[in-house]
Amino acid sequence: MKRKRYEMEKKKTELKTAIEELSLFIITKAEDNTEATHIPLRPLLSFGNLIIQVLDKIGPTLAVLRQDIDQNIQRLEKVCETDSCVYSNLVEILKKERKEGTSKIVASCSRALLWLTRTMDFTAGLLRLLSKEKSSKMEEIVEECYMTTLKPHHGWIASAAFKVCLKLVPDNKTFMDAIGAKEESYETLREDIDTLSSLLTPILKEIYFVLEQYGMNRLRSM
Repeated sequence: MKRKRYEMEKKKTELKTAIEELSLFIITKAEDNTEATHIPLRPLLSFGNLIIQVLDKIGPTLAVLRQDIDQNIQRLEKVCETDSCVYSNLVEILKKERKEGTSKIVASCSRALLWLTRTMDFTAGLLRLLSKEKSSKMEEIVEECYMTTLKPHHGWIASAAFKVCLKLVPDNKTFMDAIGAKEESYETLREDIDTLSSLLTPILKEIYFVLEQYGMNRLRSM
């Protein structure tokens, strides 16, 4: 029995793990009171780590994106560890840094949360496009998704760095093999992608709304 369970866990993809975790994600909020909203931080950090695992499978071509995600996760984990009961709610982190006047500095947790959310938005968009546009080249799909999610918030330095990475992205098959299980059909993989997208999209919408209430949504990179 234990061996069978182990084999099932071993076969579980990052997509399926993310679906399981996000299906249990619950946001509680009071009407007309953003500060009373509770958005759990830990599941988002877990999802960020799953994105890193997929990027590791692909190889070093998206190392810049991987490093950015990892740094933001570490920053948020560090503050969460100072008081896990309070800062397990990401709204409390935003509230704390706004009160301190530190929310918009480069190394703030509020900024880390903003960019982690934008990266998740990019990831969700990328998966949606991959699911719908099987015949398109990976480079074209990544660029299309980048233009609508990250590009509006990037300065010229970040945009230039992305253009370099764009030339190094793997082909469609390499990427799909990285996020799917061995011998998994394309239809099954597409169903998983659609399920993950349906779970993640409303979560990101709520986080963006809260970030906007705390004046974080317009910040750009260099």
